[in-house]
Amino acid sequence: MNQTHNPRLRGHAKQLRKNMTKEERRLWYGFLKGLPVMVHRQKVIGDYIVDFYIAEVKIVIELDGSQHYEPEGKRMDEARDNYLHSVGITVLRYSNADVNLRFSSVCEDVWNRLQDSEKKPSP
Repeated sequence: MNQTHNPRLRGHAKQLRKNMTKEERRLWYGFLKGLPVMVHRQKVIGDYIVDFYIAEVKIVIELDGSQHYEPEGKRMDEARDNYLHSVGITVLRYSNADVNLRFSSVCEDVWNRLQDSEKKPSP
């Protein structure tokens, strides 16, 4: 299966793009949309929909609400992260509280990770 075209998830991803959480909106409009690289919102990768994906450097950005800290949420996140890592994608996770209380630190961390990824030689 093409890793980014899972037809059964496409409609759901489109709905998620239309109904972003307030933290997703803040990160998107306050930082990610203005980056000098293409950032995809609610991107289908395999059997998953990731919050944000920067294909140029193979980085996923996930914003975690409270459900991600429950046992089932942790298990699902681990499976997702393992799959993404297996296809060469780095996952950056931030809590909604990080976005709400430490927005500039989140943006700085993402920016630094982008800079580090761009410096790595391509295989």
